[in-house]
Amino acid sequence: MAEPKLAVCRKNRSSSERKRRRALVQPVAASSPMARKRPSSDGEGPPAEAPFSNDSEEDMFGDYDSFYGNDSLIAQVADIEHKYLQDKNIDVKAAGEIVLGNLQSGVHQKEQDNFSASQNVVVLKSDKEGACQMCDSDPADGNQELAESVLDDLPSSQLLCFEKMDELPSASRTSPISEGRNECVNSFSDKIRDPLSYAGAEHRDRPTDSSSRSKCVLFKSESLKDHLKSAMTGNARAQTLQVSKTKQLKEAVLSEEIFVARKAIESSSLDIGPFYGLPSKVKELFRQLRGIETLYEWQHDCLMLESLQQRKNLIYSLPTSGGKTLVAEIIILQELLCRQKDVLMILPYVAIVQEKVRGLSSFGIELGFLVEEYAGSKGRFPPIKRRIKKSLYIATIEKGHALVNSLIETERINDLGLVVVDELHMLGAGSRGAVLEITLAKILYTSKKTQIVGMSATLNNVGDLQKFLQAEYYTNNFRPVELKEYIKIRDTIYAVDSKTQNGFAFSRLLNFKYSSNLEKADPDHIIALVTEVIPKYSCLIFCPTKKNSENVASMVSKYLKKEFRAHKEKEKQDLIKNLKSIGNGTVCPVLKQTIPFGIAYHHSGLTNDERKSIEEAYSAGVLCLLACTATLAAGVNLPARRVILRAPYVGNDFLKKSQYKQMTGRAGRAGIDSAGESILIVQEKDKHLVQDLVHSPLENCYSNLLLELTKGMQSLLLSLVGLKIAVTHEEVDNFMCCTLLGVQQQLLSKEKSFSEIIKDGLENLIEKGLLKGGISEKDHNSKSTLTITPLGKATYKGSIDLAYCNILYRELKKGLEGLVLESNLHLLYLSTPYDMTSTCSPDWMIYLRQFNQLSAAEQKVADIVGVPESFITKMASGQAIRKNVDNAVVNRFYLTFVLYTLLKETNIWSVSEKFNLSRGYVQNLLNSAASFASCLLHFCEELEEFWVYKALLMELTKQLTYCVKTELIPLMEVAGVLEARAKQLYNAGYKTLAHLANANPETLVRMIEHLSRRQAKQIISSAKMLLSEKAEALQEEVEELLKVPTDIPGIH
Repeated sequence: MAEPKLAVCRKNRSSSERKRRRALVQPVAASSPMARKRPSSDGEGPPAEAPFSNDSEEDMFGDYDSFYGNDSLIAQVADIEHKYLQDKNIDVKAAGEIVLGNLQSGVHQKEQDNFSASQNVVVLKSDKEGACQMCDSDPADGNQELAESVLDDLPSSQLLCFEKMDELPSASRTSPISEGRNECVNSFSDKIRDPLSYAGAEHRDRPTDSSSRSKCVLFKSESLKDHLKSAMTGNARAQTLQVSKTKQLKEAVLSEEIFVARKAIESSSLDIGPFYGLPSKVKELFRQLRGIETLYEWQHDCLMLESLQQRKNLIYSLPTSGGKTLVAEIIILQELLCRQKDVLMILPYVAIVQEKVRGLSSFGIELGFLVEEYAGSKGRFPPIKRRIKKSLYIATIEKGHALVNSLIETERINDLGLVVVDELHMLGAGSRGAVLEITLAKILYTSKKTQIVGMSATLNNVGDLQKFLQAEYYTNNFRPVELKEYIKIRDTIYAVDSKTQNGFAFSRLLNFKYSSNLEKADPDHIIALVTEVIPKYSCLIFCPTKKNSENVASMVSKYLKKEFRAHKEKEKQDLIKNLKSIGNGTVCPVLKQTIPFGIAYHHSGLTNDERKSIEEAYSAGVLCLLACTATLAAGVNLPARRVILRAPYVGNDFLKKSQYKQMTGRAGRAGIDSAGESILIVQEKDKHLVQDLVHSPLENCYSNLLLELTKGMQSLLLSLVGLKIAVTHEEVDNFMCCTLLGVQQQLLSKEKSFSEIIKDGLENLIEKGLLKGGISEKDHNSKSTLTITPLGKATYKGSIDLAYCNILYRELKKGLEGLVLESNLHLLYLSTPYDMTSTCSPDWMIYLRQFNQLSAAEQKVADIVGVPESFITKMASGQAIRKNVDNAVVNRFYLTFVLYTLLKETNIWSVSEKFNLSRGYVQNLLNSAASFASCLLHFCEELEEFWVYKALLMELTKQLTYCVKTELIPLMEVAGVLEARAKQLYNAGYKTLAHLANANPETLVRMIEHLSRRQAKQIISSAKMLLSEKAEALQEEVEELLKVPTDIPGIH
């Protein structure tokens, strides 16, 4: 029977194949190895059962046979030795073939035996001073074949031993056998390019001359038989590494399955392996980490779509809670593991990015890819180019755009195999929608190899989006839990029913006895609706404003019965203690009143730490009712048995259909509830508007490139020229036709053509000094080239809003003349975001008080930026102002005071009280300032004249990002670890990233209050991932430094 082709490495062979090979070996007889035969291919003689293996001292070789004690084999080896010692000038290649051939014929029954002999006869070596040398003209083919046969059947235990030895310092590897093994393994990894040399070569000082370079001394005076004996004995006595065989087998299976999956996907076969082309370990991870046993039918159908198999772009749409994200994650893992390409996942909010980083870090650790966060001030541009591991970039819309720009600029956009966009309907959402459209248009135009997958629960004009993204479309109405929609008018509840005449069908009357006092306090019967479900089930109340959500939470808790306090009383007290530690001894009075009843409010006025604690308590069932604003519907996933919409308004604006769908979509928890309910409370005056709302189609998604001019159209035109995507008017026109605006250009005003609008945009950029070139009427269709100015390049690379780029440049230039560095006040002013000044209304008495606390040098900063003391004094005293002062500058400097105080005190609570601002507003200001400081740093890096700002801004960005004591920063780099948690970890002795990465989840849960086992595992996984990223980055840097340049002068 012909020898089957062997795998390259033993570790990579599947366990089933190993078992099959062992089963083919007949029981060992007393005869010589030549007598042992393999079963023939036609099935003659059933294979004997493989002997049971163990790792005891009696069986030191496990289930690998040894031929050490076989005299006939040793005799053969001695004969071979004697024969070839007579001819010391034999050619190496011939010697290798004959020796190996004889050994293979003698021990053909088992591949392990083959290696055990041959590893001590022949090794592969790359030492020019080796005892055995070959002529340069000798062909390498023999080397390749010989080495492959040598290493094809390396037992896992020996390979692990070699790897372990290879990691030891060179001084500790002194024995010839050890040296030979390491040389063997290293040579193999170098693809067997080097000469062959004898394993036991010890005498390297023998003189040689040029006439004998093509010959070699194959065997030394030491007997090969003795050498084999000592090698085998050494192997037998060597300590076995403490590596589980089960673990080795699992790794081998995983490696084999990934290989099979890659091959299957490359061949576009529909039958692509155990779990949608992925190793079965992925399925196991979804079960362990997410509790997902099986996929829904629609998920299976979607993953098996022919368009996905052919790598076409895809848009898919399902109701909220339908399981869209799982499909996206499986597609992402296929790209990372099977196609070995990087992936970008774009999410709408920082909180969701951080949640996703935490959730997928465990997969990255187990499956060998990196998860990198691009949100706020985090992210590296361009990203590090990884040689081995692939990266999953999880980014906000703005950071995703900056990342794509950097990949295009460094000509690495084709490294990006897949882009996944969650909440694709965000394309129609103001300036953020414009940035998302720009990002996708650039990917479509510059890379034909990058696949785009978009998902949303609320899409209507899908045709336009399909045309823009050149995508297929999949939709399904599946919901894991049935949703029943109701509206409430007075004390009557109606079911939403499109079959009836007015769209509503009578359902029931509310049955709750109201006192006259309660009727006045709760005219909308919220308490009646709430008490039908809590505390046994959960409930969300969406309110129009932040203040209203606090009032509703307070009102409900005030009139609930005392029995509600008894439900999970200890856990509620723990939550209050936790919030108290977050607020440095202070708890919001409303939360202190409501939490004992299992109630809290949730809106942007809370700090990140408070919001996270409340979300975790709600998910754990400690809180059963949240009064919240619409932001919760678009943010983290917090489902409920019943969702109540307090009024059909968001702020002062009437509810949109997409907002209504997002809020009601939170009703019903998969695996817990059999049905979910949504109840919209309606006043009589809004009845007809609500009828239109619940039965109308979703809003269309329109391009915002023109509506958001400086962040949209002008920003796009500038970066097109800067990235050299399009450098003539004609090329720009061609690109613009590929945008969503280009697809929808028939909706534009008829006053100007699309091309004229583009021309006006380019001329505007030339006037601002951001572009150079001519766009006159006469050369309108010419090939005149546009170029970007240094200021233009700095603007698009720093992602600076074009509305502020010129004023920013002037302020930085002015700062060079007299930058005050006594404190960081001046630098903070330059880093205060422009777009928050419009929402700022200074309290003039506070402004004056803060100004008077400044030192003389700091007061000089106020004069430099244009905020005179006299102006603040007159405003505080209510006097008339004659002097003309820029209000935007005054407001911006007030926000700078807030940031300045925050960096000194690092306590959001005390600062918000000092400036009479909400905690959430102060937190948002801090996050925006950190992000803007990061943009400012990139802006200054592109302009040589601003070199002095680089180091200053780098440190300031770090301070703004974390705003904590220096020792907590390493812990807060971990996704999901905020200030309160970082303090707990630090106090418990976890002071570095390495401490966290190597922590035990059980110990962490025991030592850290209010930390669940799931959260502990996520924190450890995130820390491991971050540590892995940093180590990889350093390794890449080392390899780059040691890489030999290809353009060294004089070397060809």
